[in-house]
Amino acid sequence: MLSFRVLGPLEISLDGRSLPAPRGPKVRQVLSLLLMDPSGHVNNAAIIEELWGQDVPRTAISTIRTHIYHLRRALEQNAAGLTPPGTVPDQLIVTRQSGYSLCPDGVQLDSARFLAQAREGDRLLKAGDYAGASDRLREALDLCRGATLADVTCGPVLLQHVRHLEEVRTRALEQRIEADMHRGLHRELVPELRSVVTVHPLNEWMHAQFITALHRSGRRGDALHAYQNVRKILGDELGLEPSPALQRLQRQVLTAAPVG
Repeated sequence: MLSFRVLGPLEISLDGRSLPAPRGPKVRQVLSLLLMDPSGHVNNAAIIEELWGQDVPRTAISTIRTHIYHLRRALEQNAAGLTPPGTVPDQLIVTRQSGYSLCPDGVQLDSARFLAQAREGDRLLKAGDYAGASDRLREALDLCRGATLADVTCGPVLLQHVRHLEEVRTRALEQRIEADMHRGLHRELVPELRSVVTVHPLNEWMHAQFITALHRSGRRGDALHAYQNVRKILGDELGLEPSPALQRLQRQVLTAAPVG
């Protein structure tokens, strides 16, 4: 089974054995486009926009063909170097009239698994199965090894795919935290949430969960300090006061009222 990992640096493996990723930056971009497009088909116009933007060379189509040729050769040669020999699926990259497709047969992609698990976690959360949702969303997030396509040069088309996956990743993290809050794991969540609000300093929802977890853990002073911290961040970065929901949360902490 040929596996591609894009949720972090680009990695390729065949039957569990690592393969070198193609070296050429534009070849890596073309491969990444084929991997990231959910339709499995990338037309020449998208490849041209990704590789050259508005500065399109007259030889664009022939250059794309050359990149595809080198991509196929690199995958085949790298697989052939395995002991025992590995094989790349026949017609892994299919030439179409207007572009190219990645054949899904015999191929695994971590982003496809991530999206499926995130959807299942969302379903379980809405159904009130908080333990099941937490487990499924944690499995999805564990697939993420860093920034999506961290070692690939991304043009405008790839950036849209990357941003989509990063948005889904952030939402999956929020939902997993929400599930664990429903399970009453407030004390256990405090250390993680302290790190999360550092990584996502402008995410008011994350700050609210951190304040809530501290308050429910009997740490009112720390909760109020956390509120003042997010207030300062929003003021310094955006010139804004905290949202009405965050201000209401602060009042609840001040009056020792239960936080819903």
